[in-house]
Amino acid sequence: MTTISLSQILAFNATKFGADALALKHGAETVSWGELDRRSTRRAWALKAAGVVQDDLVTIALPNGSLFYEISFALWKIGATPHVVSWRLPRRELAAIVETANPRLVVASTPALLEDLNGLDPTGPVHGRDEPLPPMIARHWKAMSSGGSTGRPKVILDHKRAEVDLEQRFLGIPAGELIVNPGPLYHNAPFTLTHHALFYGSAVVGMSKFDPEETLRLIAENRATWICLVPTMMHRIWQLPLEVRARYDLSSLRTVWHLGAAVPVWLKEFWLDWLGPERIWELYGGTEGMGGTVISGTEWLEHRGSVGKPVNCDIRILDEDGSLLRSGEIGEVFMLPVGGQGTTYHYLGAEARLAADGYESIGDFGWLDQDGYLYISDRRADLIVSGGANVYPAEIEAALMEHPGIDDVVVIGLPHADLGAAVHAIVKPRPGCSEALGHDELSQFLASRLVRYKHPRSYEVANVELRDEAGKVRRSRLREERIIAENSRACETHTS
Repeated sequence: MTTISLSQILAFNATKFGADALALKHGAETVSWGELDRRSTRRAWALKAAGVVQDDLVTIALPNGSLFYEISFALWKIGATPHVVSWRLPRRELAAIVETANPRLVVASTPALLEDLNGLDPTGPVHGRDEPLPPMIARHWKAMSSGGSTGRPKVILDHKRAEVDLEQRFLGIPAGELIVNPGPLYHNAPFTLTHHALFYGSAVVGMSKFDPEETLRLIAENRATWICLVPTMMHRIWQLPLEVRARYDLSSLRTVWHLGAAVPVWLKEFWLDWLGPERIWELYGGTEGMGGTVISGTEWLEHRGSVGKPVNCDIRILDEDGSLLRSGEIGEVFMLPVGGQGTTYHYLGAEARLAADGYESIGDFGWLDQDGYLYISDRRADLIVSGGANVYPAEIEAALMEHPGIDDVVVIGLPHADLGAAVHAIVKPRPGCSEALGHDELSQFLASRLVRYKHPRSYEVANVELRDEAGKVRRSRLREERIIAENSRACETHTS
């Protein structure tokens, strides 16, 4: 086992792969291993001067770019823990998260975010020193933020120390090669995967914002060997004309991972046919790290729709009373890590959802087949009970996303006097397709795909982004906005 502190990994890689070799590339900016090491050292001294000490949390609210990595590695060099949030957060939301996390410092390049906070803007001159710091190891290598399905902020502290075993490469991330990152670093997967690539000595080519054709161009131009996508990205690459996709040589790409949300079966089949099942891999799990599953493309062809078998955990499917369900029966997914409950993380601002024997849920419904493969139905909080029937939004969204005029869709449940909840679809059209997405057209499209009771009772066309850059959606907020708007209309009608 070759374990090295994250405080020393950049100097180690600069020696191993060459101080002038590429470490980071964002647009026209390139940063070598030696330069990244020097910059992060200077920032580490500056952060120490600002009062950051061993095992402090420091909140990072920065866009994708080399500056983000300079700060994260600088924190590890002084034994502190990066606490990552979206740089796009409204000031009020950031304040709520900061109140929960209680960090030593907030690092942000947006001045409005730093108002009334103990903050540091890293875009100015760096008043640090060049001499190396003594080796340090933070107790928690990262802390991620989540609004959860309820919108209440929580912080997830990872129990892994700030060190890496170079012989145990996470998700097959290559060593000494190059990967492309199209995702936002404030989300767990892009943060974790890009940093591990750097730990292993692979250069990272990043994007400020996902663009489907640009992603293919960067893979081809840089001969990338590894990438991770979310289903929204996969869908938008699928939407590219065949001649555009064929324009780029993706032969260097050995591995494509996808995660973050359910991928429609038809879309998965497209990717397997396009790149070959041996190159496509899927990961299911949560930021909490208490368990997960993995499945290869070749396995998936034998277990269509599955997210794979458990890795480093045991999985149980339980009903509402906590009783164990049999193969094929849908219930809540509970996991237990190999080290036992509480060994992988702990929350700030929330409590774990526990069952008997320490098994824990991150809020998903699903089932296991007779071979032990897991299938996910939907989020527990997103389940719609309409007229006594369970309706899973992900299933309806997957069917509608196949419509050629739809760019994205989110399904929610709205209050209904008779049914309890009515299925409502918010549809983002592709350019020029708004008028073709009426109720009759979409109902007819779903007729051969879904049983009638799963069809949305109402559709709404919205020309705005429904998900964030990592493909995540806050359904509770979308639901609340529409309920408030409907109540307002009812009041206006009553008073007129």
